[in-house]
Amino acid sequence: MDNLTHTLAGLALGQAGLKIKTRKGLAALMLGANMPDIDVFFGWVGWPPLAMHRGFTHGLVGGVLIMPLMLAGLLLLLDRWQVGRGTTFKSGLAMHPGWLIALSYLGAISHPLLDLQTTYAVQLLSPFSNAWYHMDSLFIIDVWVWSAFGLTIAWSRWREKHDREWRQPVQAVIAAFLVYVSFNAGLSQTAREAVARRSPSATAIFASPPPVFFWQRSMSWRAGRSIGRAEFRPFGGGLMPDEQLQPDGMDDPIVRQTLAQRPALRRFLGWSILPIATVERSKCKATVSIGDGRYLQGGSRRSRLERQIVTKLPGPGC
Repeated sequence: MDNLTHTLAGLALGQAGLKIKTRKGLAALMLGANMPDIDVFFGWVGWPPLAMHRGFTHGLVGGVLIMPLMLAGLLLLLDRWQVGRGTTFKSGLAMHPGWLIALSYLGAISHPLLDLQTTYAVQLLSPFSNAWYHMDSLFIIDVWVWSAFGLTIAWSRWREKHDREWRQPVQAVIAAFLVYVSFNAGLSQTAREAVARRSPSATAIFASPPPVFFWQRSMSWRAGRSIGRAEFRPFGGGLMPDEQLQPDGMDDPIVRQTLAQRPALRRFLGWSILPIATVERSKCKATVSIGDGRYLQGGSRRSRLERQIVTKLPGPGC
């Protein structure tokens, strides 16, 4: 999910009462909630699990076991340096290393759990497996989550300044969020089952919620060498065809040639679960568009996330 949502998740956990467990507790929650996205700076490295976004740093080993200890250690060093300089802490809280480590872990765990809800998926078992896992319960930017957490956190902080009970509002919105995610996950599972009944050969089925109308689903799946699409409306029509199966085009000789010549495209395919390619040929060149079937635009043969490469064709006059 987007980093605003991750930040709100860490802030909500702190505002629910955990921030008073130790000095720098809120920092541990908020930094931990964003820390796995550090992988966006390592796309150039030679180790694929780290170069892959939502790979090693989002998995159970890197993101959940290793990185929170590093974060807690850095915060402890910072705190010790501040104490040595005679810094006065406005919170008045004592430093409890055990709680700091626990909150670093809690913040870090929240990140892959949130990302797991989206169709973008997460490699939870990286580096031991490059399998992608997804629940399809949330759009990558959910305006309802933004609104609920943002407004409730602001209200809670206002109550805190006026010596009123400030934990309960955020605790309630966290509970409501868990219900919301569970409801959406159930809808996505229902939609996937509808696709499986209609197309028994379907694999890698995705149920993508839209940004606002969270109860709807845009379905995409693989069927042999083709990509299928449909719209799912639980309260009006069920599974409705959107377009015919579209050949994925990955066996086109021009596509295979382009992939062999462009390492960046091969890295893109490491993330793409439903790769799809189109080739537009002219006299002396071919434009190869490679994208992912999860993000096809309705009524379009192209995807929102795609790479376009122009390849010269041999022949007279070229």
